[in-house]
Amino acid sequence: MAQMTMIQAITDALRVEMKNDPTVVVFGEDVGVNGGVFRATEGLQAEFGEERIFDTPLAESGIGGLAIGLGIQGFRPVAEIQFFGFLFEIIDSIASQAARMRYRTSGRFTSPITFRSPFGGGVHTPEMHADSLEGLMAQTPGLKVVIPSTPKDAKGLLISSIRDNDPVIYLEHMKLYRSFREDVPEGEYTIELGKADVKREGKDVSVFAYGAMVHAALKAAEELEKEGVSVEVVDLRTVHPLDIDAIVASVEKTGRAVVVQEAQKQAGIAANVVAEINDRCILSLEAPVVRITAADTVFPFSEAETVWLPNHKDVVEGIQKVLNF
Repeated sequence: MAQMTMIQAITDALRVEMKNDPTVVVFGEDVGVNGGVFRATEGLQAEFGEERIFDTPLAESGIGGLAIGLGIQGFRPVAEIQFFGFLFEIIDSIASQAARMRYRTSGRFTSPITFRSPFGGGVHTPEMHADSLEGLMAQTPGLKVVIPSTPKDAKGLLISSIRDNDPVIYLEHMKLYRSFREDVPEGEYTIELGKADVKREGKDVSVFAYGAMVHAALKAAEELEKEGVSVEVVDLRTVHPLDIDAIVASVEKTGRAVVVQEAQKQAGIAANVVAEINDRCILSLEAPVVRITAADTVFPFSEAETVWLPNHKDVVEGIQKVLNF
């Protein structure tokens, strides 16, 4: 074991897979000599050479096209979108090409591409850098969407993403990059995509979250424990496909549910989780499911983001609402 931040765990995962598989290539804007804007690829070009980790022009559409071409020629591309708010420049490559490759070619070709990208608020980025757009990707058939909340999960999920034979959107919350360290296994290990993780056991209410909101949920659970409330926190980890079995098991255990996301309310991951709970667990519920989200507005300029973003106090209020129903 080694103590790592999330950014160190991501770098380690890339190093492990580049050593393990010579077909893994990493590219994006400033990922080479500079090591990426957050230094996720720091030192990798010196270790593996310019042919396996290299800079691209500042053109996300070009990055997408390159990833698709390399994927169908036997490589395992890891393409970095410098910030996920720039998704719209590459969305045609992802949604119209990579996601449909296996279906379109009757399995002759696949797109074993990992699209890595930072996202998320709370770090005062410029406009269009922090947007949570995972809902758009989750609505696209043929994609997996992965969002880790801890360094250990980040490494195991990234290795699994790179090894997957279909395209994976792997999103890294910027606020979590260096916010804490934890023990991370050295060498290679995988965490299965599509599997949630119970980060805290509880019996009174289930809270489902992902990314930075997992930590808001855990903080809320700690506060409410002092009042005798037992909160179960389930980290979805993969938001498409959802781990339906884990969601159902937790709701049937507690009888109450709160779903938390950082993104705007309309058409988000949380809405899908609530729908699945209502479809499958309606007779187990003691109260309507509560959703905690940001407002349905454009992500505000940095001076206002702390007011706009959901936090642990919002989660506490949501839990109290379902308990007092």
